[in-house]
Amino acid sequence: MPVSTDTLHIAGVLLLSIVAVEYGGTYMLRLVRGTIPATDLQLRFSRAGHAHAGVLVILTLVALPYVDATNLGGFWLFVARNGIWISAILMPLGFFLAVAGRDVQQPNRLLSLVYVGAAFLAAAVVTLGVGLLTV
Repeated sequence: MPVSTDTLHIAGVLLLSIVAVEYGGTYMLRLVRGTIPATDLQLRFSRAGHAHAGVLVILTLVALPYVDATNLGGFWLFVARNGIWISAILMPLGFFLAVAGRDVQQPNRLLSLVYVGAAFLAAAVVTLGVGLLTV
């Protein structure tokens, strides 16, 4: 199965981004060990953000070659190819920014980024799934 140049470029950037997720793991270690002060909410949201970043980057790498196997075009091709990696940015960003600051007890309005990211994720996987079932 041939792989498009767009897929190769996105995959290359995502592979490099894994280093950033890895670095985030060192931040998580400092949080868990208590060397960085954080509330329980901040700790839980940071775990969720870090986990979503890693899983969604890997999911994008797994899904990308399938995009090239579909007959999708135009807008739907864009959604299938880009929706998952966009969610890999928005969802973790929402988790981290929603509890940024000192002694945070409630998430702020930036939590809405998690929901926007979830919408991108759902749109992408449904589009890709339908695209694969109609080949």
